[in-house]
Amino acid sequence: MTSPFFTVFTPTYNRAHTLRRPFESLLRQTFRDFEWLVVDDGSTDDTRELVEAWAEEAWFPVRYFYQEHKHKKTAFNLASREARGYMLADLDSDDEFFPDTLETFYKVWHEISAEDRKNFVGVTGLCVYRDGRVVGDLFPQGCLDASVLDTAYYRWRLKGDKSGCMRVDILRKFPFPEDVEGLVPESVVWDAIARAGYLTRFINKPVLLVHETPNSLIRTDNQNIKYAEGLGLWAALTLDADLKRYFWRNPLFFIKLGAGITRYHLHMRDQGICRQWQIVSPLGKLLVKVLRPIGVLLYFRDKRRSRQRVCK
Repeated sequence: MTSPFFTVFTPTYNRAHTLRRPFESLLRQTFRDFEWLVVDDGSTDDTRELVEAWAEEAWFPVRYFYQEHKHKKTAFNLASREARGYMLADLDSDDEFFPDTLETFYKVWHEISAEDRKNFVGVTGLCVYRDGRVVGDLFPQGCLDASVLDTAYYRWRLKGDKSGCMRVDILRKFPFPEDVEGLVPESVVWDAIARAGYLTRFINKPVLLVHETPNSLIRTDNQNIKYAEGLGLWAALTLDADLKRYFWRNPLFFIKLGAGITRYHLHMRDQGICRQWQIVSPLGKLLVKVLRPIGVLLYFRDKRRSRQRVCK
């Protein structure tokens, strides 16, 4: 059996009532060389039965994997290992691709010369809400070849979720850490890939229709407390890797990270997590020390806001 060009990956946790959205959006795809890989992160609803039934009727291969509830980081690693495609495209369990999304990814990827493609990890486009509003910022130009580090932090500082596809061979070299409690920011992996020198082609075209729901897998309130361990890991890695080189490009960003280390460690302590993310760079250690009082204040602000939400 020949390998498809795309593996479309959907992580899901008790989302049987929304899974039809991504499934039907895949049925409408104009580009047909793909498989759908569903990773069930410990659902207790009828997700398995639904996916197995759809596998019988779909014109594309559907593969289902079940794991105990370990969050998206572990599901993503599983998908990267099991993917048969050249590119992995992430499609959440409550969102939809547009009919030409995969065709767009394919065409834009092949507009990059074969020689240059070895330096690129993938293609990224825009997310839009159902009313047509773009999620976050547009890219500074219609077609932009750049590092994620520049688009997110150190040059354009663009906000808002984006959606794209990435080479499976590269993703397998940069797995998510699985020894972290709860969710791990995807930036931990995307930033590491960018630091290894890989570029992304960014396009100002909508590729994902976002359905915001209160119980979305990756959208939640109070994340500074609930996901303190993963956020602390990202902050520590970023300080060690980027502080010396990029501080003057975005000083406020690094000040927030430096204060965040103390903030997240205090929340981790409250949760009984004994680990402390260690900063290796001398400059990073100094920044964290200087900003410790601010980190403590942010910690208490998080606690106060959390209590206020509970009382409402």
